[in-house]
Amino acid sequence: MNIFYHPLYTEGISSESSFPRDRYRLVYESLKHFNGITFQKPERASLDPIYAVHDKDFVDSFISGSLSVSDQRRIGLRPWTKDIVDRTLYIMGGSISALESCIEDGIAGNLAGGTHHSYFDYGSGYCIFNDLVICASHAKNNFNKIKKVLIVDLDVHQGDGTASMTSGDDSVFTFSMHCSSNFPLKKMVSDLDVPVSRYVTEDSYLEILESHLKKLKETQPDIVFYQAGVDTLKEDKLGHMAITKEGMKKRDNIVLNFCKELGVPVLVFMGGGYSDPITHTVDAFTNLFRRCSRYSV
Repeated sequence: MNIFYHPLYTEGISSESSFPRDRYRLVYESLKHFNGITFQKPERASLDPIYAVHDKDFVDSFISGSLSVSDQRRIGLRPWTKDIVDRTLYIMGGSISALESCIEDGIAGNLAGGTHHSYFDYGSGYCIFNDLVICASHAKNNFNKIKKVLIVDLDVHQGDGTASMTSGDDSVFTFSMHCSSNFPLKKMVSDLDVPVSRYVTEDSYLEILESHLKKLKETQPDIVFYQAGVDTLKEDKLGHMAITKEGMKKRDNIVLNFCKELGVPVLVFMGGGYSDPITHTVDAFTNLFRRCSRYSV
């Protein structure tokens, strides 16, 4: 399994930021000698696939460093470093390269990304450009066999930006299972939203997930994008959920078995994870990618 990673995923965020930037480096270090995973260094994404889904003025303002303070604040990750633009383009490039790799090999991942809070003309919630929508566009425009994309978003926060940007697009089906009373305050409308209550029991959470994935077989996708945030962990300081590490393993097995039954490639995005201490997040992501490395179509 190819996983794309660049040191700027961590170093491109200021050490003064409240964002847990070290999680990227720590997950990389925990996996770099694991048999079955090969790390690849991404190229910076060109602007063309970003322009294809985002407002050009927004993109150009970010690239030139002229976004307003209020727009920067809505994104977060502050104080911004001189590397924030390069970091963002490497993340987008990592997701696009992982897309191309998974279509060839059956599965691939980006050790970042899953930036589902970014909208057409602004960023939000630590997300600048929406790599899920960028990859969906790139897949459909460059691979004839990809006609339908299914996004399975299990981050604790609703994939609001993704839902907004793909609204009315029948070639992308968005499924978001998230905490009902959590960020964002205003939810968008996915093709299938499954809000769950705070601290729902692990067994109930997994039963709800499995039952809805069975229904999603009817969408007949050609590829699945798995936004695999681990902020549903009980130790996560932003999640307000009660899922254990063993429960997260079961969650990933349910999703990957579902994809196996469909016989489709899987693109894995890292998504959110904010435990305190961060080791809980790192362990959950390590388990995720180890499990993914055993996937085959």
